[in-house]
Amino acid sequence: MSENKDNNNLTLEENMRALDEVIRELEKGDLTLEQSFEMYKKGMDLLMKCNNSVDKVEKELQIMESEGI
Repeated sequence: MSENKDNNNLTLEENMRALDEVIRELEKGDLTLEQSFEMYKKGMDLLMKCNNSVDKVEKELQIMESEGI
C-alpha cells in the first residue's frame, strides 16, 4: 500500500489489506502499549471505512432493486 496515498481515497480492498496488516502487527505482540493503542485506533478507523463502503453499496443495491433495475 502506498503510504502517500490519501487514506480516504482507498478502495474497500485496499482498506481491508491495510486492516489485515494492522491485525498482523498487533498479533505479533512486540509493540509497546502506546504503539498497540495507535495501531488499534488505526484499525478501528479502517474498519469503519470498510463498513461504510459496504453500507454504501448495500444502499445502492436496495435502490436499484426498488426501481426494478
